[in-house]
Amino acid sequence: MFFAYMAMRPAAAKLEPPIRLALWADTFSRFFPWVWLAVIALPATGYYLVQRLFGGLHGAPISIHIMHGVGWVMVGIYSFVYFRQYRHLTMAVEMKDFPLAGQHLATIRTLMATNLVLGIVVIGVAAGGRG
Repeated sequence: MFFAYMAMRPAAAKLEPPIRLALWADTFSRFFPWVWLAVIALPATGYYLVQRLFGGLHGAPISIHIMHGVGWVMVGIYSFVYFRQYRHLTMAVEMKDFPLAGQHLATIRTLMATNLVLGIVVIGVAAGGRG
């Protein structure tokens, strides 16, 4: 998300809307399968570790509960981006409705920024330790 938001976005902004929006749609088609892998792997490994280290969530410190809750919010945001906004973006690009595609991309961009901030929060909580 950091790369997409901080590197690709400024570079793509120099392109004309039809090219820029098609680039984003194509990039997302390659990026989102990797996100799905993370959406599956991170909770699975997290639950495994919580079970192994704390005997389940009931024995886990507050930092684990915060990461757990924020992580599921992030999954929810991503799911909305993927199943709604990304689908509409690709349809609008295919129909060559670039103003509509731009609106969907703007929403995706906002939600990606939100998830980026939430991810940084999770990293901070994780680094903060067991308290």
